[in-house]
Amino acid sequence: MKKIKNKRKKFNKLIFGKNKTGGRNNYGRITVRYIGGGHKKKYRLIDYKRDKININAVVKSIEYDPNRSSYISLLNYKDGVKRYILSVNGLEKGSIVKSTKNDNILNLGDSAPLYIIPLGTIICCIENIPGNGGIYSRSAGTYSTLISKEKKYAIIKLSSNENKMVLLNCMATIGSISNANHKFIKIKKAGRNRWLGKRPRTRGVAMNPVDHPMGGGEGKASGGHPKSRKGLYSKGFKTRRKKNKTSKLIIKKN
Repeated sequence: MKKIKNKRKKFNKLIFGKNKTGGRNNYGRITVRYIGGGHKKKYRLIDYKRDKININAVVKSIEYDPNRSSYISLLNYKDGVKRYILSVNGLEKGSIVKSTKNDNILNLGDSAPLYIIPLGTIICCIENIPGNGGIYSRSAGTYSTLISKEKKYAIIKLSSNENKMVLLNCMATIGSISNANHKFIKIKKAGRNRWLGKRPRTRGVAMNPVDHPMGGGEGKASGGHPKSRKGLYSKGFKTRRKKNKTSKLIIKKN
């Protein structure tokens, strides 16, 4: 897999410093274990809302972003504004993209409300609430499919095979997210995980019973049913809240 390198000087107004906590709170005590070190990163401000309507933008560059699995594209709008968006598979340097609410001719990377987008279209970066910015299908290689439209809702099929109802005036981007080969990356050595800020984890079965529900036993005991440190089942246990407001919008669960 060919990795994209940022040969161009970065656009500094969209890039900010990023502090690390090492898993510690404001008292300096570790509250999240196994976090620490890692290479320095800078945060790129991503435009998930795509709210510059009917203004064409040229893709100035496609860049690597250390904060996410997909690549990002720097857009240069006609009015001089520059913004980063999640790069779509097939989008190239020099391509023209836009956000529209009335144009039926849509190209790769364009953003439009679901009531304009034809059925069967592959989409990504889909809003849940109009104007809040895309939240569905944002990681590398993921996409959703627009299945049908009923009254004020559209039904989309997510990458997890879950069918969900979304309001028709929610925005979505045409295409699938770039860097689909991200899932084939092999870490290969422990040092690479340290670059990512991940420290070595201690297995629960290697601990004492006082430290973990799966600890203890003579020799290499299995530890029983997989559990978390708090005693919750870690495989097959439903973690979604029963009173979640969007549960009624799920037609088919994954």
